[in-house]
Amino acid sequence: MNDHDYNTYSRRLFLQQGLTLASMATTAPLFIQRSALGMMRPLGSMLTSQPGVPEDRVLVVVQLGGGNDGLNTVVPYGSDDYYRARPAIAIPAPDRGQAQQPGALKLDDSNGIGLHPNLAGFKDLYDQGVASIVQGVGYPNPNRSHFTSMDIWHTGDHSAKGYGWIGKYFDCTCNGTPVPEGAVAIGRNAPLAMQGGIQKPVTFETEELFRWLGEDVQASLDKPYAHINRGGVLADVDPDSQLGFLMRTALDAQVSSERIRAAVARTPLVGYPGSRLAQQLRIVSSMIRDGMNTRVYYVSMGGFDTHAGQVGRHANLMTQFGGAINAFYKNLKAQGDSGRVLTMAFSEFGRRVQQNASGGTDHGTAAPMYFIGDMVRPGLLGDHPSLSDLDRGDLKFNVDFREVYTAVLEDWMKAPAAQVLGKQYRKANILKA
Repeated sequence: MNDHDYNTYSRRLFLQQGLTLASMATTAPLFIQRSALGMMRPLGSMLTSQPGVPEDRVLVVVQLGGGNDGLNTVVPYGSDDYYRARPAIAIPAPDRGQAQQPGALKLDDSNGIGLHPNLAGFKDLYDQGVASIVQGVGYPNPNRSHFTSMDIWHTGDHSAKGYGWIGKYFDCTCNGTPVPEGAVAIGRNAPLAMQGGIQKPVTFETEELFRWLGEDVQASLDKPYAHINRGGVLADVDPDSQLGFLMRTALDAQVSSERIRAAVARTPLVGYPGSRLAQQLRIVSSMIRDGMNTRVYYVSMGGFDTHAGQVGRHANLMTQFGGAINAFYKNLKAQGDSGRVLTMAFSEFGRRVQQNASGGTDHGTAAPMYFIGDMVRPGLLGDHPSLSDLDRGDLKFNVDFREVYTAVLEDWMKAPAAQVLGKQYRKANILKA
């Protein structure tokens, strides 16, 4: 084994044993994280993807954590069964709303389907023909545990084990080397969906945390850090050594950090609401505007576990979601990016059909998914689940969520869905031909 082979081998070994560092973006210095990610890159090489993988296409995933109540989001106001099951929390029909409880926003009057009245932002996009709702999405033998069900969605596997479906996408398309800025998660923790055997996401809660924080602790640390990190490979260090490689990777991390913070500092072209989700999407749109080489972004909002007092809590969540999504799309449109960014929103499960005694709903099964972008087939896709033909009080799913993933992977990301998901699923028809 020659020196170059040994260096390549040792970098791979370091990656395999030390990639836990990559999920510690808010607690470990960024240069360590990025160095771990970079150890698979041969010296002097360029990171390229496989031919045919569209590098200009972006996927944005919005996770609605806690189990969003699909029945009060996409409202079957034409169903008497809906109102019998939810006498205190059902959304009124469009013509029966009152000041304290407005009626549903009409989507399909012939089938009696509408939106929660606080989803005016999403309805605006729906009316523009750039939003769609896939109805009745779930999976066989549903699990009602938040953690297990979310892991099933994240891995695309009913065992809830293994790498994430987005991480596996990168593993299948990155030619054996990670793409350092390919996957970005905005939040405190890196989601399982983004974790691959090779690829790990960059994760930060705000752009200000995506930087060297040592000088905040002690100003005297900045000078030695600058000497090590910003100077590139020092004169007395062999540029082909592991130390030289580490220094180059650290410098690259610093440049990326500064670029991201500069991008986010720019005033967006459209104003955003003040919700946490809206601010996450503002960061994403800024990075897209700056031309970052990121293919998948991941954001999330929680609070959807509405076991009690659902009416007011859920209404507030709908306002936040609709407003954030609307501002995000309009900003992308103003940037000229709405044709290359597909946004997908999901929750780990819906809620039970019957309301509970606490004015809320308990863990259920099937629920809608939401897509936004110039490339989506607009409107209501598929049939609303039956409210009379139930499975032990829960909705029966019409579409396996992996059929939706297959469409995203094959039609948008141009990736081998069967290789990512472990088997071939039927492809949902959610994108324009």
